Amino acid sequence: MRVSTTATLPAHHIKHLQSLNYHFFGLPFLLLQRQDGTSTGTALWLAAQCLSAYLATIHKSISPRHTRPRVLELGSGIGLTALAMNSFHWDVLATDTAHTICSVLAPNIASNHPTSSRNDAIIQVRELDWLVPPESWDWGNPVAVASSKPCLSANLTRVCNPVLQPPFDLIVSSDTIYAVELVQPLLRAIHTAVIASGSPPVYLGIERRDSAVIDRALSEAEDVWGFTVTRVGHRSVSKAMKKGGLKWKKEDWDGVEIWRLKLKNV
Repeated sequence: MRVSTTATLPAHHIKHLQSLNYHFFGLPFLLLQRQDGTSTGTALWLAAQCLSAYLATIHKSISPRHTRPRVLELGSGIGLTALAMNSFHWDVLATDTAHTICSVLAPNIASNHPTSSRNDAIIQVRELDWLVPPESWDWGNPVAVASSKPCLSANLTRVCNPVLQPPFDLIVSSDTIYAVELVQPLLRAIHTAVIASGSPPVYLGIERRDSAVIDRALSEAEDVWGFTVTRVGHRSVSKAMKKGGLKWKKEDWDGVEIWRLKLKNV
């Protein structure tokens, strides 16, 4: 297995590696990734690196509803952002499709989640398929909030009760706006979780590969789903990345944007 000792490099420089020694604010994470051609979610992506660093600098400013704040991640991929938020003592519900969970997400969470008394925050991994209509979701299901393939979900590891469910204090997602056919399901999933949680802030990490898809998603978030959409300033993101040890050249992450969504009139 090829292992990187410098995995804080931009994701596109380390896609060929199967295992990453990733250092996040002094914490070492050993993250498996795969390039299996089945799903884009089985590898590390640039926006997740930038978003996790930015969240590290603003998480204390979010007013929690719970004794221990609670975050939902849509499209957790290999688990970097989930592990990052958990390291700041947040309870995390990390979600993705069954394939990504089984191949990389669940193993990475299991091998990196601390068991010491220094951090009693929990991470739960469950399937949440955005293509499933929200009326079929079950937040209390210990395996899958929403699954279009129950036979696959039955093979996933069950989480301990009680399961994490709304209300959430924060909703995050990164590298999930890349195909036009997924824009509506993703925004519907975000809106559903926001309504169930009393309108917490949403942070999206985006890599601008296809401006038409990105612009469509941001426009629909505002015009169709009723969000205010605000881009986080480049300087704020840059400062957060440098603080987190991501001292990259400008061209290495020039296409990454972080957007804040907040439901209007709530």
